[in-house]
Amino acid sequence: MSTHPRQPLALPPSAIPDGCLPWDGEQARRWIGALPPRYTPLRLRASAVVAVVPAAGILAGALALHAGLPGWVAAFVALQVVWVAVRPEAARLTAPALVVVVLFQQVALAWAVGLAAVLVLLWLSAVLRLLARGRQRVAAGAAAGGVTSALPVGDAPLQRGKFLARLGVVPLVAGAVLVATSGGWELADDRRTALAVGWFVVGLGVTVLASAALGRWRAAGLRREPVPVLRVLMRVNTDVDAEVYAADDLEAVRPLFTVATSELDEDDEDDDDEREDEEGEDSEDEDHDEPDDAEIQELLDRLDTDEPGPLREAVLHGLPYDGAEVLLVIAAAEPDEPAVVEWSTGPVRPFSEGAVRRRLAREKRAVADEARQRGAAEDVAGRLRGQGHVEVRRWRAGWADWLSVALGAVWVGVLFVAEGGLWRYVLGALLGLGMALMVPRQLAWSVTADREGLWFNGLRRIRHIAWDEVRIVESKGPELKIGSRRSVFGEWSVDTLRWRWLERKAGLVHPYDRLAAEVTAMWRDPDTRPAAVSDERRRGRPLWPLAVLIALGWTALVLWV
Repeated sequence: MSTHPRQPLALPPSAIPDGCLPWDGEQARRWIGALPPRYTPLRLRASAVVAVVPAAGILAGALALHAGLPGWVAAFVALQVVWVAVRPEAARLTAPALVVVVLFQQVALAWAVGLAAVLVLLWLSAVLRLLARGRQRVAAGAAAGGVTSALPVGDAPLQRGKFLARLGVVPLVAGAVLVATSGGWELADDRRTALAVGWFVVGLGVTVLASAALGRWRAAGLRREPVPVLRVLMRVNTDVDAEVYAADDLEAVRPLFTVATSELDEDDEDDDDEREDEEGEDSEDEDHDEPDDAEIQELLDRLDTDEPGPLREAVLHGLPYDGAEVLLVIAAAEPDEPAVVEWSTGPVRPFSEGAVRRRLAREKRAVADEARQRGAAEDVAGRLRGQGHVEVRRWRAGWADWLSVALGAVWVGVLFVAEGGLWRYVLGALLGLGMALMVPRQLAWSVTADREGLWFNGLRRIRHIAWDEVRIVESKGPELKIGSRRSVFGEWSVDTLRWRWLERKAGLVHPYDRLAAEVTAMWRDPDTRPAAVSDERRRGRPLWPLAVLIALGWTALVLWV
């Protein structure tokens, strides 16, 4: 939420339907007031959803093992947690029936009553969220004032749902295989757990396929007849999603919702194939312009600094509500270019008041951290200029990294010791692979600065970024990141456990912040850079021998302890 007002990029009058009304602040506040209560899970971050899914899978196995529920019942109970977060339509229908099923299972009374109570609460949360959707549609319809318009898409093919439909097949097949092979496990506990987890994964596959079908059906519904339209403001946020604001919110203070979008492509895939066959690869290269390097670099710089895109005028087609599909006609980046049409590729996700407050607090902390790091870099630059030329500068993993590995090892040990049977070896193999890939860098990373640039030791080789190719040096949250202009994926990063609030209270400077300040000073000011060129010994060594040692040690631990 920028507090620096700028004039939004204007839409050409031809892109605005006749009579289209602005969604002003007063009408937007009514729409916000229609949102469900704050204790209802409304807008989970992608990272939270990623965490919920495996946690629910573990819950399915635990219910089958400890509560004695049949595998399919345990799986459906765990799926309610996922559905309340991402598909409340399913939870509203299945949770009541599942309460009856759980109560009639031959399980302990405490388990049955407790699970029934949890299912009722989940059902209530889903119902409140769905009822709020109706209020949001009414509020948005009132703001539109009855003005409707057909979508400006012509005969463009409907792409919504295709990716999810392909993705959903993977867990569906994997879960079916796990269910079919669950009877082959040696221990009874393993068979029950495998069956529950298998049914849970099948349910995930069905959920993804249902989401694809529902999103496609809602997107197709926008084409059937003219839909309500509203004039709004929007910008692309740091997650590259469209962030929508009221038409008079020129300072972008209060976002209404976000929605993932993609630009409309009017060329059908079959037409592309036919053109390629007729004209060949050379003509195809001429027809399709290469992306502008300046635009790509601008996007990368904006994402690196967590800066949203410019505020633009837009026309919103379709009534916005939690889970809706919409279409946006957006002002182009250049004044002479036509308006851009973008489909939603995901559901509308409203901002609650609590989410806005938390976001504002994060932005204030980020501004304070950035100011502190900028001041530290200036101080370091002054010291480096005053100490004369340095031959070579090198930084290595330290106490913060080793402490993170130690705490992670304790957590892995507790998780591993709690397992038995064949699951012990499956989990052990997965944990061993993860540790072999990640722990060596955490324990023994090094960054070397010399006259030619920065050198990083990796798992297989030593990487180099010249000073002129450095794009970003950032210590943000738990991550230290140094990026290259040469490639979008030319980024080196390492992370550790951090307690920012404790650092601020105690006035401590984290080693990552110190490293970032020194490298930033050298990057910005050539006079502070080392004068010599480092040899191979000082650039560090590849980390694969340490990875092999960790893998062998973990294998021995799994087999003989």
